[in-house]
Amino acid sequence: MTAAIRTTTLAANGLSFAIDEAGEGDTMALLLHGFPEARQSWARQLPFLAGLGWHAVAPDLRGYGGSSRPTGKAAYHLDHLTDDVAALFAALGGRRRILIGHDWGGVIAWQTALRGKVALDGLVILNAPHPDVFARVLADGWAQKRKSWYVAFFQLPWLPEWLMTRELGKPLAQMFRQHSDKITDAQIEIYRRNAIAPGAATAMINYYRANFPVLERGAGTHAKLAVPTLMIWGEDDLALGIALTRGNEQYVADFTLRTLPGVSHWVQQDAPDRVNELIAEWARAKRLA
Repeated sequence: MTAAIRTTTLAANGLSFAIDEAGEGDTMALLLHGFPEARQSWARQLPFLAGLGWHAVAPDLRGYGGSSRPTGKAAYHLDHLTDDVAALFAALGGRRRILIGHDWGGVIAWQTALRGKVALDGLVILNAPHPDVFARVLADGWAQKRKSWYVAFFQLPWLPEWLMTRELGKPLAQMFRQHSDKITDAQIEIYRRNAIAPGAATAMINYYRANFPVLERGAGTHAKLAVPTLMIWGEDDLALGIALTRGNEQYVADFTLRTLPGVSHWVQQDAPDRVNELIAEWARAKRLA
């Protein structure tokens, strides 16, 4: 029997987070979405992970969807974003903790693990490289710089928000449809509606504005991350090149890479069954399920 998804709110780190959750148990899996998505991007993962015996929880990140939307660029610095993760885990409890992140959620997950904000038992990253790998590949040549042009563009005031939300968010919906033919119209409508809410586009883009220097310089870590880590990568990612999958193992003691040909950046929505299978295979190998 498939576990039902429940929607509620959770107080953590002085904010209110809208969450979708499924399952029970003492293994807590926290799933962090990317830009410009929402908690519903994990709709095909939550019931499956509940079937592994996990309590799976996907929040809207701060500034997104039904969660609190603090004002000001500084509110979206990684210091606060990683504190959110620690506070959410503390509020949710659980004996074992699995952190799963895609895109910006992956950036936050890497930084949470590297900063030791939470004692993690497992880390799953979807289409987001280790920060030192990103910094190295970005510095090595123009291939990734061209793909990451939008990060610099997002540093501009007001114009990115206007372009994303004009015509009631039509450009955002078109972006999803151009990148993937697997994301449903219902999912895209959630993202479009969220983005045009008052202050939402600025909050979402502030992730890039508040952390631009961090993204460029990397983590600067020396010790290898001890948390067992699975990286799943959709190879047809138009924003993050396949070169970003190379070298992550230098920074992680127990690293597993799985790439998915023909799958876009929106990997867990493009190939939900395959993503689920890979997580389950890895979790069983690590005795987490």
